[in-house]
Amino acid sequence: MSSVMEDGHFLRLFTVLIITLHCLFISSAAVSGTNITTDQSALLSLKFHVSSDPTGGLSNWTVSSPVCTWAGITCGARHRRVTALNISNMGLAGAIPPELGNLSFLVSIDLRNNTFAGTLPEDLSRLRRLKFIRLSYNNFSGEVPPWFALLPQLQLLSLKNNSFTNMNSFFDSFANESKLETLDMSFNSLQGRIPSSIANMSNLETLILSNNLLRGVIPQSIGNLRNLNWLNIEGNELTGSIPSSLFNVSTLELVSFSRNRLSGSLPDDMCIGVPFLQGVYLSFNKIGGNIPSSISSCSQLQTLSLSNNKFSGAIPREIASLEMLQILYLGFNELTGEIPSEIGKLQNLGFLAMENNFLRGPIPFGIFNMSFLQRLSLAQNELDGPIAEEIGNLTMLTELYLGHNNFTGAIPRGLGKLALEILDLGTNRLTGNIHSDIFNISTLILISLTSNSFSGKLPANVGEFLPNLAQLFLGQNNLEGVLPSSIVNSSQLMVLDLSVNNFNGPIPNSIGNLELLQVLNLEMNNFTSESASSDLSFIASLTNSRYLTELAVSYNPLNGVLPSSIGNFSSSLQTIYASDCKIKGGIPIEIGNLSGLVSLYFYGNDLTGFIPTPLHDLQSLQRLSLGNNRLVGSISNDLCALNNLGALYLNENQLTGQIPECLGNVSTLRSIHLYSNNLSSVVPNSIWNLQDLLELDISSNSITGSLSPQIGNLKAATFIDLSMNRFSDNIPTTFGGLQKVTNLSLAYNNFQGPIPDSMGTMLSLVSLDLSHNKLSGKIPKSLESLKHLEYFNVSYNELSGEIPTNGPFSNFTSQSFSSNFALCGPSRFQVSSCRESLHGSKKNKVLKAVFIPLGIVILLFVATIAFIMIRYRRKENPPAVPDISTSAQRISYYDLLQATDRYSEENLLGKGSFGSVYKGVLQDGTVLAVKVFDMQAEGALKNFEAECEVLKNLRHRNLTRVISSCSNEEFKAIVLEYMPNGSLEKWLYSDSCFLDFVQRLD
Repeated sequence: MSSVMEDGHFLRLFTVLIITLHCLFISSAAVSGTNITTDQSALLSLKFHVSSDPTGGLSNWTVSSPVCTWAGITCGARHRRVTALNISNMGLAGAIPPELGNLSFLVSIDLRNNTFAGTLPEDLSRLRRLKFIRLSYNNFSGEVPPWFALLPQLQLLSLKNNSFTNMNSFFDSFANESKLETLDMSFNSLQGRIPSSIANMSNLETLILSNNLLRGVIPQSIGNLRNLNWLNIEGNELTGSIPSSLFNVSTLELVSFSRNRLSGSLPDDMCIGVPFLQGVYLSFNKIGGNIPSSISSCSQLQTLSLSNNKFSGAIPREIASLEMLQILYLGFNELTGEIPSEIGKLQNLGFLAMENNFLRGPIPFGIFNMSFLQRLSLAQNELDGPIAEEIGNLTMLTELYLGHNNFTGAIPRGLGKLALEILDLGTNRLTGNIHSDIFNISTLILISLTSNSFSGKLPANVGEFLPNLAQLFLGQNNLEGVLPSSIVNSSQLMVLDLSVNNFNGPIPNSIGNLELLQVLNLEMNNFTSESASSDLSFIASLTNSRYLTELAVSYNPLNGVLPSSIGNFSSSLQTIYASDCKIKGGIPIEIGNLSGLVSLYFYGNDLTGFIPTPLHDLQSLQRLSLGNNRLVGSISNDLCALNNLGALYLNENQLTGQIPECLGNVSTLRSIHLYSNNLSSVVPNSIWNLQDLLELDISSNSITGSLSPQIGNLKAATFIDLSMNRFSDNIPTTFGGLQKVTNLSLAYNNFQGPIPDSMGTMLSLVSLDLSHNKLSGKIPKSLESLKHLEYFNVSYNELSGEIPTNGPFSNFTSQSFSSNFALCGPSRFQVSSCRESLHGSKKNKVLKAVFIPLGIVILLFVATIAFIMIRYRRKENPPAVPDISTSAQRISYYDLLQATDRYSEENLLGKGSFGSVYKGVLQDGTVLAVKVFDMQAEGALKNFEAECEVLKNLRHRNLTRVISSCSNEEFKAIVLEYMPNGSLEKWLYSDSCFLDFVQRLD
């Protein structure tokens, strides 16, 4: 009975259980249907916010398809809810909707490599199961959301390559119980400091904040991240020292602080507490001091990059203990001494770079036993000795940089065994021939042997075995012979530099077959043109090189004519250097087709004709050098259309007319050189508006008029030469505002008046030449303040007063002040003493007061008697009046030119208002004085005629005798008897000469 009752009870319990499970199943089914619909709605909202889907990646996101079958969607097996969203690499654009926060079962979200933008909605903080967030390579912006800290399961957060700007609140919001292990916020625009609260992420293993705008110091608290094994904060603006606490994080495997502004030094025990450290990247900072010898304790180290810092001292020998080291970068520091011989023990080393230091001595022999070495860079040191043949043992070597050292001897033949891609031996002291083995290394991409003492010829087949060669530098050697046409077989050649050698013969017309050529430098050789005609035919060939940017053939005896095909170069051509090439003929008008031209140099040739008008089409032109040719005509206004022109060199031609007014509108001009032409008229006022002009040289022309005070606008100028023109009137006082001028010359003009006192404020002056003018007054004492002044010349003026003696004047000689007869000062200047001049002047006043009245009485008495006697004699025998034109000796212009040594300054006796007097010696030894009239001076012609008229009618024993005259349209001179004892004025009024009473009466 009891058994039946027990069975009934069990049956009732089983029935209840079945009913309960059925109800739970129905309820669960109902809930499941509701939640997947929520997920579906959230994802459709995301699709709605996608503005671009170029690949159609979301095309099956429709209500007619089950959510779990949509592209990029993963659902959980148990609840059939969306657990992973991966729509990376689809090129999607748009924004993230807040509805995405309804995916409550989401564990992983991956939106990498799209173009999503805007901010991240805070609704995502409801995703409590979320562990992995990958949003890198998008355009998200704003603050890094602090609500990330509300995601309790978050382990990985990657925000790399976005536009986030602030992160401080983000770090402050995290607590120590955070499970975050990987944080990557590199390549954003994060600003500010790294907060100390970063230590709250106690489980962090990987921290990457590289390539942002972070400033300030690295907090010491970063050493509290005891699980950290990967730390990368490179590419910021961090300062200060590396926290010493960091080197106590025993789990650390990699630390990278490259490209910051860190300073200080490395701790002596830096490797003691980081036994697992594999990579140290500290390049491009300002870290100094010695490389710690304890570096040997980093036994697992594979990469040590300390380049571009301020490390000094010797390379520690202990570095050879790092047997696992594969990369060693120590370049661009201040390391000294020899390379340790023990370094050869680093048998796993693949990259060794120690360039740009002060290392000396030979290359350690052990380096040649590094069988895995691929890159060896020891350039720009002070290494010496020969390069050992054993370098051929480095069978895996592809890059060899030994340039800028003091290596001697020949190129080792062992190099020919290697599969080198880059060979740099430039700027050493290597000698001998360049053996053909070098030109047989078919893998070579770059060869640099420039600036050595190599000699001999290039192999006839120089380009046949170099199919990959892109750059060939052989400049500044002693190579000779012709350029083999086989060079064109190196069809990948982009740069060919053979400058400063002794190559001769024609430039091959086949050179244009190098279609990828960008730079051709053949300067300073003896190349000629191959054409039988006068045209430079290689130019027509080079027009096939459509990528050519620079053509340099200066200082070669090309001796030809520019062909019209020069206009066929592509717009890529930026520079033509063809100075001193004996190029003749005119400049083809087709040159106006070179729209990309930036620099054009035809200086020092034999070009003739006019400056071509089409030059105005070269709107990119910045430097135009046509100086030292035989160009004629005027400077065309067309040049004013060159809105980017910075330097204009038209000097030493035969140009006429005036400087164009519009030239002052070319505001980009920095240098104007128009000297040694036949330019005339006045300087346009617009020139003085070029406030950025650095150099102005218009010397040796025929420019007239006064100098505008607006010259003071040239505040940036450093060099001004206006000499050998016809400027007149006073020197403007505004020169004093030109604080940067180092060289100023106003010599050989007609300036008059005083030297402006304001010139004493031109504090940068090194050279000041005011000679050969008509300046008067005193030399300003303010010039003593010019402490940089090395050259000073005011000779051949009419200056007076005391010569300054302080400052730069203590170094000047008498040549600076010659032919200023009223100057006084120390005897070393060969002028009279200022004290004697003062005493002499008082003495003269007394003498004049006593003797002048007495002399007048005596002269009147003598004149009366002489007048009576002359009247009496004339009545008896009237004499014939001598005539200069009939009685004078005939002396030609060329006789006078030779007699005065071409009117040299050494023969100058004096200078007056209308001309100068020179001493001359004829071929027969006759000594004479030649008064040459300045025909530019107003009234000079009338004065010449008047003197001739007076002197031909006057004869007296106390008047100098007229020997002859010389006259043509441009030259007027009177030849007088030379007076070796000087003038009467000197004897009457000079302090150094004296006449007694009897001599004065005589």
